[in-house]
Amino acid sequence: MKYLCLSAALLLTTFSSIGQNTNNLKTARPKLVVGIVVDQMRWDYLYRYSARYSADGFKKLLREGYSCENTSINYLPSFTAPGHSGIYTGSVPSITGIAGNNWIDEKTGKNVYCVDDATVRLVGGGDTISGSMSPKNMFTSTITDELRLATNFNARVYGVAIKDRGSILPAGHLANAAYWFDDSTGNFCSSNYYSNPMPVWLKAFNNLRLADALMAQNWELLYNVSTYTQSTADDNKYEKPYKGEKSPVFPHQTSMLKGKAKYNTIKALPAGNTLTLEMAKACSDGERLGRGPSTDFLCVSLSSTDYVGHQFAPNAVEVEDMYLRLDKDIADFIRYLDRTVGEDDYLLFLTADHGAAHNPQYLQDLKMPAGLMKNNLKTTINAALKAKYGKDSLVSHFENYQIYFNETLISNAKLDRERVKSSAIEFIHKTDGVAYVMDMERPNDAAIPELIKTMAINGYNNKRSGTLQVILQPGWYESDVVTGTTHGTWNPYDTHIPLVWFGWHIAPGATNSVVNMTDISATLAALLHIQMPNGCIGKPIKELTGNSSR
Repeated sequence: MKYLCLSAALLLTTFSSIGQNTNNLKTARPKLVVGIVVDQMRWDYLYRYSARYSADGFKKLLREGYSCENTSINYLPSFTAPGHSGIYTGSVPSITGIAGNNWIDEKTGKNVYCVDDATVRLVGGGDTISGSMSPKNMFTSTITDELRLATNFNARVYGVAIKDRGSILPAGHLANAAYWFDDSTGNFCSSNYYSNPMPVWLKAFNNLRLADALMAQNWELLYNVSTYTQSTADDNKYEKPYKGEKSPVFPHQTSMLKGKAKYNTIKALPAGNTLTLEMAKACSDGERLGRGPSTDFLCVSLSSTDYVGHQFAPNAVEVEDMYLRLDKDIADFIRYLDRTVGEDDYLLFLTADHGAAHNPQYLQDLKMPAGLMKNNLKTTINAALKAKYGKDSLVSHFENYQIYFNETLISNAKLDRERVKSSAIEFIHKTDGVAYVMDMERPNDAAIPELIKTMAINGYNNKRSGTLQVILQPGWYESDVVTGTTHGTWNPYDTHIPLVWFGWHIAPGATNSVVNMTDISATLAALLHIQMPNGCIGKPIKELTGNSSR
């Protein structure tokens, strides 16, 4: 009996010891994850201006990090909101519901903005309408949501951007807060969707009036204009001047702007990126991110690159100088993370939500095929359909390169819907610049290259997308504006994006293996040992996750 009791005691001690050892085991994770999305950054910008990049910015990321050189968007349309949601959900608009920056709601027929939420209100800004924002329109979880769930909400998640959608969608449904720029006040603001949207540190940061200080400095070139050999002449017909300017040339006299015009303009200046990264530092310091017991996540989106691209097009001196200055800001931010979180204690990835096309007139002047589809397609289709069926406005919207039909009118008029649809397809096919028209209700019937067909299917949400997907010829896009550029198509200039991993457990290297945007979130889940987002269709990148020691 004595031996039996002793054996039981030893067994109890052994199990107790095992329990203690198990409790002491901690999953290996970085102290902080930092996601940087450079809005409208074409993949080739990593290399186009590299001769004058510093050793500590983009070059450091490429030299010491791991670059996925063949990363692409795998859905349509290639816009900002689907891009930011795609990166962080590992999913596509068909599943996330983020079918564009805007879309037409099937039930109401109304135009919906991606982060609209009438049930919440602005906190910390002046324009109350701009604060009615939240992630509620996104149907899926994000990798940031999954990190919060996996750590029983000990992980802290914050989003920072000039654009509201660039902050809100990455930070996800369960974020501690998301902050964006209010151009009516020059402050960063939030909404009361979040539990603590205006902490003391944010009030202190806004009180610095950094936007005013940055706008007081005119945008002058870093170097002599003659050395900007990767760009077109400074004064050309492909660019749009800033408000108050006679021509779009340097120096840009931003110090002359006042009021809302000043704050609206900073969004399209290198100063906007500087402001955003300073705000990211303030958030990290104020919340002591990466300095607690759990892994934190900071989502940063740099929106100014998109605004300046739209205004000046990819070949402008402004774009070249923007990226040379961004390179310096990135280098400064890396030094900040090294100092505050610790080298090799944070995991950083840098990518983009989409790229951008060359200006069509610029290509035409070089004798390359290109063109603009004017925004009157809806009007011209309706005129053709009225001539055939005697009813006006059978097409209700043309949005995201998609045709939405007026279903109520077609039904009430007792028209054959399939005939109306076929007539619209026939007419659109005859429109200049159109390559294909895809009936999204019968996608397998489309005689379209499989890659493009799959992208269209991935982007089609049956409650938010149009019935017909219009695919333009290469070099074409829809716009009434002849200056600058835009994006949204399937072509490599819009969908080939940078993806560089840096820091914690990342060995230097590069791959040209095919990687999709949706693989980013899956890879983060593998590295962090947490569940993928609930709509994720991506796969972990083997070159980053194949080492079992991670």
